[in-house]
Amino acid sequence: MKLQSYIHEDWLVNILGLGTIFLLIFGFNIPVPADEWASWTEFVTNILSGENLMRFLQQFLYVYAVSILGFILMKKPVKDILIGFPAVYLLTVLALLMTGNSFMSALNLEVVIFSLIIGLALRNLFKIPSWLQKSLSTEFFVKIGLVLLGTSVIFGDILKAGGLGLAQALIVVILVWYFAYWVCKKLGIDKEMTMMLASAVSICGVSAAIATAGAIQGDSKKLSYTISLVLVIAIPMMLGMPYLASYMGLTPEVTGAWLGGTIDTSGAVVASGTLAGEVALKYSTIVKFSQNVLLGLAAFAISIYWTYTNQAKTDGIPEKPTLGIIWERFPKFILGFMIASLLFSFAFDNEIVTAVKGNIKNLRNLWFALAFVSIGLETKFSDLFKHDNRKPLYAFLIAQFFNILLTLGVAYMLFNA
Repeated sequence: MKLQSYIHEDWLVNILGLGTIFLLIFGFNIPVPADEWASWTEFVTNILSGENLMRFLQQFLYVYAVSILGFILMKKPVKDILIGFPAVYLLTVLALLMTGNSFMSALNLEVVIFSLIIGLALRNLFKIPSWLQKSLSTEFFVKIGLVLLGTSVIFGDILKAGGLGLAQALIVVILVWYFAYWVCKKLGIDKEMTMMLASAVSICGVSAAIATAGAIQGDSKKLSYTISLVLVIAIPMMLGMPYLASYMGLTPEVTGAWLGGTIDTSGAVVASGTLAGEVALKYSTIVKFSQNVLLGLAAFAISIYWTYTNQAKTDGIPEKPTLGIIWERFPKFILGFMIASLLFSFAFDNEIVTAVKGNIKNLRNLWFALAFVSIGLETKFSDLFKHDNRKPLYAFLIAQFFNILLTLGVAYMLFNA
């Protein structure tokens, strides 16, 4: 059970992400360590030099301090992040150095892939100590990275793609949700699991499943199973879809819209979009955010449905939904992304933007890498097969396949300009 927060995580990542941007704008220096190497000699000479190791140390101290501050303000046990975060950072540095090798660079493999592989290997081959598990904060890490990502998306792109992204989101969310609901009903899955699965596969994965469980007062075990499905099935989609898009000759815009509308977690969308290139990353993020905006409306609609079918009750009395649910469920980190985009589109001079852009991109990639090490360390493949009833797994796979095909068609019609 999560402790009551002093500051909601979504508001906090806005403060920390935008705070980082302003620190860099006003001259605060966060060193960028060298991580590219072609031979062991170069690795020892450049990567392991005293100067470069000092850069790594300074970078570590910054993200360590931000993470500790985050835990304090979210009222999480600070000792967890104090003990566990250094290990997560070291694993992330390992992923960065693997990515920086010239052979790996030629394969166009991104740091998030190595981060995920390292985490998955450790989680599924070894027992992860509790002190490390308690320090993992995937959503916190990835949301800070997403706020920083706003600096690379000019506002004109958001206006151009946002309307189309919202149109795609409306079409896909509605059709996929009802299809998933229908499949679950045909397979005889109970109503609670049906609502969580349908929301997860159609809206935005883990966040949608959590919001739906909250709206219907759902069973925590069913929620945990749904989240495991989302995380594990997102992995092959994240890795394979960019290459499938390239094989089919899709434009970067269509590719990004397809990835953003199909893959169920924001972090996986970022990783997959990164594999497909900068343009695809921008469009996948924008489309995913357009889909995330619908989370509040969806949670409100689900709450109304559940209440008036006498499913959601408090002390035996149906709980009345309010308009406040929309704002409560709205993913607030989107506001930070938009503010960052507005600042770099209109407020800051090109000279300033150029000066800090590289540093911000480096930090953005670092937060994403930290998040994906965490995702890997949280994901155990065998969890999917502990559930007595396999029907939810089959329903999720069928609905996800329908989602992939439908979203591809809609993305092609809307973004193939």
